[in-house]
Amino acid sequence: MTYHSITLAITGASGSAYAVSLLQQLRQHYQTTYLLLSDAARVVFATELGWSMPDNQAKTLALLEQKIPGEGTIELCSSHNWMSPVASGSAAPKQMIVCPCSTGTLSAIATGASDNLLERAADVVIKERGQLILMPRETPFSTIHLQNMTQLSQAGVTIMPLAPGFYHQPESIDDLVNFMVARVLDHLGVNHQLMDRWGYKTKK
Repeated sequence: MTYHSITLAITGASGSAYAVSLLQQLRQHYQTTYLLLSDAARVVFATELGWSMPDNQAKTLALLEQKIPGEGTIELCSSHNWMSPVASGSAAPKQMIVCPCSTGTLSAIATGASDNLLERAADVVIKERGQLILMPRETPFSTIHLQNMTQLSQAGVTIMPLAPGFYHQPESIDDLVNFMVARVLDHLGVNHQLMDRWGYKTKK
């Protein structure tokens, strides 16, 4: 089954591998993925994956399409393109994921700052009563972080820390990454076969 559109935002928190795997899955299941990439995320991609992300939007998109193949379209949105569909409740997808989500972005979304397109897109999904999933990667969490998460959870946001389990007996980093990506797809209502479900054993 192919879904229409979704928004994926990638911030400067550690966890580029999660974002890459998730984007690959979204390209398989959604016609269009609106991609928001923070400046800090570009730095982390270079640090963790060795990907040099060009400043030019077209070149960045070409790199992503080469590295992360799929049938679905990637619409790479500039951080200050206020004419992007994700900036308006009349056009934005009803589903959005921030993976990984920095605690700075978490704070900005909790306060409704909307200082850039990423923050505005999240604000739109919340106000339109859509589905927003935030995937923070930080440890330990401070009281401030936890208060921001509580506030967002009370507003209907799903807080899904990047904390993979081990009961599926992972044998590789990909297994750990897929654990979290599978959980996201579950919450989106997307059928997948990334890993076995609890109580079932088919892969080994």
